[in-house]
Amino acid sequence: MLETEVDSVTLPTTLGEITVLPHHIPLVANLSAGEIRYKAQGKENFFAVSGGVIEVKKDGEIVVLADSAEFGHEIDLAKAEQARAEAQKLMSQTHKNDKSLADAASWLERSQARIRVAKKHHSHRGTKLDIEQD
Repeated sequence: MLETEVDSVTLPTTLGEITVLPHHIPLVANLSAGEIRYKAQGKENFFAVSGGVIEVKKDGEIVVLADSAEFGHEIDLAKAEQARAEAQKLMSQTHKNDKSLADAASWLERSQARIRVAKKHHSHRGTKLDIEQD
């Protein structure tokens, strides 16, 4: 669990990417697999999510209920790249109307988000973020 004050947060939703700033209108949206970026105290932080729901409340609080969430330091880049390769292989072997094609595409999207976040973490090693978990 992460609870922190932020200046802005950018989230991947099923309708596209949105950025929430102070005084944003109340909103509920479905998350898609991708990267959540937030700015706090002048620093940009990011993590990968695989889906879920967000709610922007009237008081400005943002609640993110993610199916899964990983910071860059938690992602094994080699395993994420292997998962991407397996998803791409599976996509090439499935029929266009097959449910497994949608599953493979979803798996590919999650893998690519994890890789992006892991690579950003490795390129920003000077930035440290302490996270309190329950």
